[in-house]
Amino acid sequence: MRKKILLPFFLFGFIAMGIAQPQDKTQLEKERQEIQRELQEIQGMYNKVKGQTKQNLAQLNMLKRKIDLQEQYINSINKELRSIDDDIYLSELEIYRLNKQLDTLKSQYAKSIVYSYKNRSNYDYVNFIFSASSFNDAVKRIAYLKSYRSYREKQVSTIQETQQLIAQRKKQQLVRKDQKNVALQSQTKQVQELAVQKKEKDVVVTQLKSKEKELANQIASKKKRDRDLLNAVNAIVRREMEAAKAKAKADAEAKRKADEANAKSGDKTGNPVTSSGNNAGTNPPVVTKRNEAVKKPDSYLDFNSKDVALNSSFQANKAKLPWPVDKGVITLRFGTNKIENTLLTFDNPGLTIATSAAGVPVKAVFDGEVSGVYNLGDGMAVTIRHGKYFTTYSNLAGVNVTKGAIVKTGQQIGKAGRDDDGSGGQIDFILMIESRNVDPAPWLRR
Repeated sequence: MRKKILLPFFLFGFIAMGIAQPQDKTQLEKERQEIQRELQEIQGMYNKVKGQTKQNLAQLNMLKRKIDLQEQYINSINKELRSIDDDIYLSELEIYRLNKQLDTLKSQYAKSIVYSYKNRSNYDYVNFIFSASSFNDAVKRIAYLKSYRSYREKQVSTIQETQQLIAQRKKQQLVRKDQKNVALQSQTKQVQELAVQKKEKDVVVTQLKSKEKELANQIASKKKRDRDLLNAVNAIVRREMEAAKAKAKADAEAKRKADEANAKSGDKTGNPVTSSGNNAGTNPPVVTKRNEAVKKPDSYLDFNSKDVALNSSFQANKAKLPWPVDKGVITLRFGTNKIENTLLTFDNPGLTIATSAAGVPVKAVFDGEVSGVYNLGDGMAVTIRHGKYFTTYSNLAGVNVTKGAIVKTGQQIGKAGRDDDGSGGQIDFILMIESRNVDPAPWLRR
């Protein structure tokens, strides 16, 4: 009895697996296509800087990213292989169950054939009907004989359907095994490519090790540029916060004065006068006391209704924001970056993104207002305020906006400047939540 109860759940699980598996395969294929696209973009840019002296650091980071993507690709193949193995195993269980069911059906049908053979005489059928005790009983016996004949036909039909199901499952098994062979071949190829990339990375690391002093000078120069950039951005953020705070206090003071004026304009009974000039009623006005403690907001950049809506919308678009450039590749990630086999480390305040060429359009990642346009000596920078969120686009060769301008998502704000070696384009992209510097990568669509 327990087996009969569990069998429907087993069959339901198998059917659900069969429905979900193609969806999983589609998702895995989509992931692999995205990885391949990024790998191609990185390879194209890597070919430009390969062997260059100043860009060895970029070479290393591109190779690291390629290795990360290659490992993700292999993991995706491994997921597909596990899915195929699971499907093959469950199909084998289903084939075994169907064969057992087929044996049972054949056994039952054989018994019914033997019984029919033993009672094949027409006389027996006629005698069975005419031996009925009444007319109604005879009608029931005729109905029974028809039902028995239908039962035998149904047995044959069920046996044939079960045989067809077994044949279909075996055919699916062959297809899945072919898919497994293709996936295994792809896995072998990707593992070989990964080994080549790791060897190439080791060569670049060795080259960087031999040029440690030169790299130290490059890193020192980058640290100074980053420090100047962050100082400029922090100054803009502080200015915006102070302006928002001053406006909030001015609005609160204006409201207090308006309440006092409204109270004084009431009639002698103390009833305030409405905008139409009539008495508002018998309830006394609520006047804010001068010494009454006013609750300080958590953030003056999340205080008025416009900023609240903008902040909520920006947060809701996490992992959905468009990239500031098309076909960009991250060469330096946010936070601590370390050159292998050396003592050289540095912190990157944002994402350093390589572009296919200098001069490509740089776009705003979200609606906002330009809070600053400034020159850092070796390139322009633009900071845009999105409520309490600030995005900065640095190393621009040209700027299309001015301070105070309202920009929309995807609107061009400038052009990418050249990278250190002059072989391609590059921008630095920084994200701040008020004065807190955060990693922009999780916010961008990928």
